[in-house]
Amino acid sequence: MLRTARAGRIAALSGLLSALGSSTAFAEAIGQPRPWQMTLQPQVTEIGHMVNDLHNILLWIITAITLFVLVLLIYVLIRFNERRNPTPSRTTHNTFLEIAWTIVPVMILVGIAVPSFRLLKFKLVPPTPDIVMKATGSQWLWAYDYPQDQGGGFSITSKMLDETQRAALLAKGTSAEDAPRLLAVDNEAVLPVGKIIKVEVNATDVMHGFNMPAFGVKVNAIPGRNNEVWFKVDKEGMYYGQCTVVCGDQHSEMPLAFRIVSPERYAEWLKEVKAKYASAPSTSRVADAGQSAVANPIQP
Repeated sequence: MLRTARAGRIAALSGLLSALGSSTAFAEAIGQPRPWQMTLQPQVTEIGHMVNDLHNILLWIITAITLFVLVLLIYVLIRFNERRNPTPSRTTHNTFLEIAWTIVPVMILVGIAVPSFRLLKFKLVPPTPDIVMKATGSQWLWAYDYPQDQGGGFSITSKMLDETQRAALLAKGTSAEDAPRLLAVDNEAVLPVGKIIKVEVNATDVMHGFNMPAFGVKVNAIPGRNNEVWFKVDKEGMYYGQCTVVCGDQHSEMPLAFRIVSPERYAEWLKEVKAKYASAPSTSRVADAGQSAVANPIQP
């Protein structure tokens, strides 16, 4: 009886570990949140790897500080309680302790500052980009401009699929993983793998947030101001982000969707889209109208 129960628990644990393993593999293939996720999304850019490394370092530091303070509190409660010390100590200061608790925190902060400043410089001083595109946030969609001098000359708008549109896709055989709720869009921004991409980010109405967790980039989209982010994705796949600024009652319905493909596939996509939609309305008119200008003719 005990052996049967133990075997059942082992089987259940194995199933749980397998499920966690499959979800991890799924998250690595597609940049989106996964159930019970406790870590950052798997990173696919150098910036993202640096962010993840700094996050892990800070986690160890804060854990050590928290445990030290906890042990110190427990020691003080036991060693200096009223029962053990009926006559309170009249000590007013301790020179060594005062120097120590001043110097040690400063050293910790300096140790944190060095990799932080290195990461900030790396993010804010981009290398020469291979592709420059423009992302414009509007209530409640994103518009992407592909410049003429880099094989583009067109704009696409990307809006979240509503439940009816998503249900229609699922009915046609699209898996839930390929059309995630609150993340799937009608038009995805397509970019090549292994290329340095610079994205100029702004907004047409209120402040929005351009956030791509798997890329390690996040910046505010502000009307009248041109902010920039850059990244070089090292793995093909579908990656999602979301607006991170409360911009209105449909704030949660402003996902970002980037499909990263091979350079050859990207060149083909550019030719096909440009040939069919080069005469589409400009980003500003589309964003103001709140309508989708371009439908992707193919799914890379």
